[in-house]
Amino acid sequence: MSMPASAAIDAAPSAPSPIDADERLHTLDILRGFALAGMILVHFHQRLEKPATGVEDLIGWFVWIFVESKAWGTFALLFGVGFAVLLRRLEARGTPVVPLYLRRLAGLALFGIIAQVGLGFHVLFGYACWGLVLLAVRHWRTRTLLVLALVAACARPFVAEATTLYHWWTATPLPPDGPNLWAGTEATARLTHYGATLAARWALFLATAPQRWRDFLPTADLTLFILGLLAVRHRVFDEPLRHVRLIRGWAAFGVLSWALWWTVLRNLPDVPAPALDWPIRSAFGVVQDQWLTFGYVGAVVLFLAYRPRWIERLRPFGVAGRMALTNYMLQAAVFDVLGSAWALDLKFRPYVYIVAAPLLFAAQAAFSAAWLSRYRFGPLEWLWRCMTYARVQPLRRERGAPAPMVMSAG
Repeated sequence: MSMPASAAIDAAPSAPSPIDADERLHTLDILRGFALAGMILVHFHQRLEKPATGVEDLIGWFVWIFVESKAWGTFALLFGVGFAVLLRRLEARGTPVVPLYLRRLAGLALFGIIAQVGLGFHVLFGYACWGLVLLAVRHWRTRTLLVLALVAACARPFVAEATTLYHWWTATPLPPDGPNLWAGTEATARLTHYGATLAARWALFLATAPQRWRDFLPTADLTLFILGLLAVRHRVFDEPLRHVRLIRGWAAFGVLSWALWWTVLRNLPDVPAPALDWPIRSAFGVVQDQWLTFGYVGAVVLFLAYRPRWIERLRPFGVAGRMALTNYMLQAAVFDVLGSAWALDLKFRPYVYIVAAPLLFAAQAAFSAAWLSRYRFGPLEWLWRCMTYARVQPLRRERGAPAPMVMSAG
């Protein structure tokens, strides 16, 4: 999930290698750090929250409304950004893109399987699968990619609505929806032996492999991948002050979509067939709560563009973001140990985890800073680069060389 962030070109096209540490855009690492901090809060809320009432319950509501899907959305957008920057650099050097990028996705898929089967977290494997689409459409025109992004957002709601209408009209039962990944993961967490939990998660992973036509339909993640690709193509992150109107426009769209969903769409009256509700209440994918991601990203990008001195003040987020893959996997391990019955099986009241979440992020930021003072890449970032470039990459920082603020994952 860590990604390259500049157009710097290496001089030796015959030996592709990662962009060096001091060539990264600060804003992208800071955004990645914010997303990591948000995901810690979300994981406490989703996996370790003890039921609460009254004022304390408002903490869970806050996480649900303002943080939950937006932290994932930021990572999805940055995944598209990372692909586009890597593509830009490789093509500028004349390096073949396809084999290198396929190895990159294969490495991400491997991490995804480890996270899903070993730790019960299932985002990375899906990123690796849908990342193949970016490879196929990377040279499409901007307007065509915008249409594809819209189709990706709307595909599942439209198909679900059409399917439900057909079965409702013909009075035939809807087909079973198949195993629910999150519910299955929660069920495995109740096993008191890690070996049994691991076996159950592996069975769940095989059971939730694409088995139905719906599994092959794109989601909002692909929409965000494509928009990240387009943002790099038009140098939005490289030159934000030249794109202020564009950034503000997308941010306003995100805020308005989020507000419209919470105040109007989710409160629409019921329709005759219950399964018809959710596509209508998402305006068939066009208006989504998750689009608040654009508001958050736009605000951070413009804030740092106008006030660059804050880049140093937000250094803890930047250094954590430089090791986003490592920190994500560490988060997954921590929450699996804290919340699973085979380990500690803890639950926390919101008043506790609203304090514990910043402390855990601070620990990750401190670890990242200490590691990067000695090494050029995070441990998993380094391993991913070795897979991507099919050769061992230098890891240790030269003695006496200062650790830069940001570092690339290309």
